Order: sequence, then C-alpha cells, then structure tokens
Amino acid sequence: LQRPLVVQCGSSASGVMAASGAGNVKMAEVKDITRIERIGAHSHIRGLGLDDSLEARAVSQGMVGQSNARKAAGVILKMIKEGEIAGRAILIAGQPGTGKTAIAMGMAQALGADTPFTTIAASEIFSLEMNKTEALTQAFRRSIGVRIKEETEIIEGEVVEIEIDRPAAGSTAGGKTGKLTLKTTEMETVYDLGQKMIDSLTKEKAQAGDVITIDKATGRISVLGRSFTRSRDYDAMGPSTKFVQCPEGELQKRKEVVHVVSLHEIDVINSRQQGFLALFAGDTGEIKSEVREQIDQKVAEWREEGKAEIVPGVLFIDEVHMLDIECFSYLNRALESELAPVLVVATNRGITRIRGTNYKSPHGIPIDLLDRLLIISTTPYTEKEIRQILHIRCEEEDVEMADDALDILTRIGVETSLRYAIHMIIAAALVCQKRKGVEVEVEDIKRVYSLFVDVKRSTQFLVEYQNEFMFSEIQEPDADMTDAHV
Repeated sequence: LQRPLVVQCGSSASGVMAASGAGNVKMAEVKDITRIERIGAHSHIRGLGLDDSLEARAVSQGMVGQSNARKAAGVILKMIKEGEIAGRAILIAGQPGTGKTAIAMGMAQALGADTPFTTIAASEIFSLEMNKTEALTQAFRRSIGVRIKEETEIIEGEVVEIEIDRPAAGSTAGGKTGKLTLKTTEMETVYDLGQKMIDSLTKEKAQAGDVITIDKATGRISVLGRSFTRSRDYDAMGPSTKFVQCPEGELQKRKEVVHVVSLHEIDVINSRQQGFLALFAGDTGEIKSEVREQIDQKVAEWREEGKAEIVPGVLFIDEVHMLDIECFSYLNRALESELAPVLVVATNRGITRIRGTNYKSPHGIPIDLLDRLLIISTTPYTEKEIRQILHIRCEEEDVEMADDALDILTRIGVETSLRYAIHMIIAAALVCQKRKGVEVEVEDIKRVYSLFVDVKRSTQFLVEYQNEFMFSEIQEPDADMTDAHV
C-alpha cells in the first residue's frame, strides 16, 4: 500500500515527502505562497505619477503621457483627500485605448486602502437581481466610509515565561491552568491563566520573548513580534521574523482603535437576521429605505459625539453611456445628497443616443447631467509613449524583448491599436519559449502577427468575404435579395 502524501510547511523552506511501499523517499522544495498575484490589464499602475506640486512626470508609477489629464486627476485627488466636498462628478472622455481606466486605477492606488474606491461597469446595473436604483444606491454607499473610533483596555508586554499545569491522568480536576509573566521596561506582573487563554496562547504560538497584546474585553491575543532583547537568542530566524521594542510604562493601558467600514456594510449588517455573516453571503438583496434612514441618523449622532468620521470615497462607473435615462435621473438626484461620494465616470462614445430615449447627446449622457460634470479629456498616445508603455508591460509580464522587436511592436501599436500590441507580448514570449530562445526577436513578433489578426485586417476580411457570412449588413448592388428575409 502507498502511504499518504505528507506536506510540511514552515516559515522558511518547506518539504514534501512522498514514500512508497518500497521505502523510496523523494524530497522536493515547496515555496510558501503568501498571495497569488495575477497580471492584469492595469496591474502595472502604481499611482498617477505626479510630484508634490501636482506636475505630471513623463514616466512614473506605470503612467506614461496624458500629462494634462493626470494633472486634472491630481487636483481631483487633492479634493477627495481633503474630504470636504461631496457630490462632485468627473467625466473622463476619450478614444478607446487612451488610458481612461488607467487614470481611474491610478487614483485608486494614490488614495490608499483607507479611502473607499468602488469600481463598477454600467452594464452590471442591468444584470443584478434588483432594481436599477437600488443597485446604484448600494454602489454609492459602498463608496462612503465611516471611520469609527473606540477606546479599549489592553494589556501589552513582553512574555517572560509561560507555565502550564496539566492535570494528572485520571484526575477529576477541570481543564488546564497556568501562569503568564509579562513585563515592560518599568514593571513585571504574573497573570493566572484559564483554559481559554491557554488555548489562545497556543493558537497564536506565543512564547518567551514575544511582545503580545491582550484585549481585556474580548480576551483576544495578538503577537506583535519578537523583542529586540531576544534577537541574539537564536541562530536561525525566519525571513518573516519581526522585531519590536519592549513596551514602556504600565502593562495595562487604554488604546484607541480605529475601524473603517462602508455605509453599505452597516446597511447589510442591520438589515439581515444573520447580521455580520450576511456580508459573506454575496447576495445582499434590496435594503429598505427605513433602515438606511436610521443608520444615517445614527452615524450623524456618532459624528456629533466625536466617535466617527465620514470618509468620502470614489465611485467609478466605466462605460457610463450604457446607463439609461432612469439611471441618469437618479444620479442627478443622488449627487445632491450630503453623503454622496465623488463620482468618476468614463466613456469612449461621441455624440450618440441616450439609452432609453430617441434623443442624441454628447457621450450619450443627458445635457443636465453633463452640466454637473468636470470633463477630463484624454488624447491618443504618441509613438514614443506607446514604446514606453510596451516596455513597462514587458517588465510587468517578465518578458525579455530585443530592441528591434520592440521597435516592430511599437510600429504595430501605432498602425493598429495599443491593446493589440500589448496582447502580442505574452503570445510572442510563448513562441520564443517554444523555440527555446532567450529573448523575443523580430521573427517571434512576425509569427504572432500572422497568427492573430487585428481589427483592421479582420474588417477587411469581412468586407471581402461578407457574402460567405450569415446576416451580413453589407449587400452588393446586384445581390439577389430573394432569401434576404425569412
């Protein structure tokens, strides 16, 4: 019989041992996976690439070109960070492939994790199992954060010793008991431990030399790191070992804890019987307006008492021309609310029909809503900028590319589209890998160019062979229309 696979994972190198009946043992190194990062269309964006005076650097934080648009976004960013202005709306308008979504992602990165940034596509509104205004309301309230402050009593110190007394076998005594010795730079105290505290210490793997905190209200134990005084006690330390100073002053102290939650999360918790667990259910359903009104009143009370602050965030709606006239009317009203986030919308449409009407308007947005928008326009990239973007994407996708191959790819990007050129990078890398090459050469680019056609070549093919396809819109002047209608 074959013995089961045994996996042992540690903070450093991990081993996998597989043993068969014959006693053969194989060791293979396994890397600890802390997180999996996929390379996305905008994963190279780290910010807006602005300096302290809000001037756009030529190439910075993954952003290239679009200096005026990035400057304008920087001004909006400053406005959001100050958090005093609500209900402002910004439209990012430009041709396809000019970096509209990249600017929005750059804003999200620059704002940081504490500022809510909600991204939706306009077509999502119509695919959810709720009415359109409810879907937009939830998106708006996801974009408003509430920073709740509360004071809690904690015990913070360095572990000197942990003693655990286990009952003898057959003893009628209760669970385990023990003693915990903690110290700061000024004092040392011994605490009696019960079964639950011992289990918590065991779960957190606390040991002598660790600096820990104990929440007196909940009994929760957190290990902050190892004390600097114990840094020389062990020869081997894992790469993730964190050293902290031994706490000063009293062991027991009051600490202010700050939680940032969105208004939507508070809505869900208070509108469902399962409370907090409803956040993990996925389908939150429609929330009654009465619940929201009560929550708004409670948050207003917390603000007056100094227990909470409102953190206005950003709601980014991509492809906003897909919204219909009802949604646009709702946006007009929602932007007037005191608890409205900064609304950023993007579109690549010109003068087109407003969905749900027979009227045409710039960008497919009603004139009354357009009047509320600050409009940021993006321009097509130059050949030099396209080359820089392709170079950044090669680094992001870990692809080595020769200069002449990059020149050819840049030319393709200019003549076809930037997106097509970016898609060719990883495909050319796979072709290079197949021929066991070290870096992508011109022949790899040509091979991929012949395998995958761009929009222009595909359109030309359809024009030439349109009679071979079903439901073709283009008809020859002398075409037989006998079977055109069924």
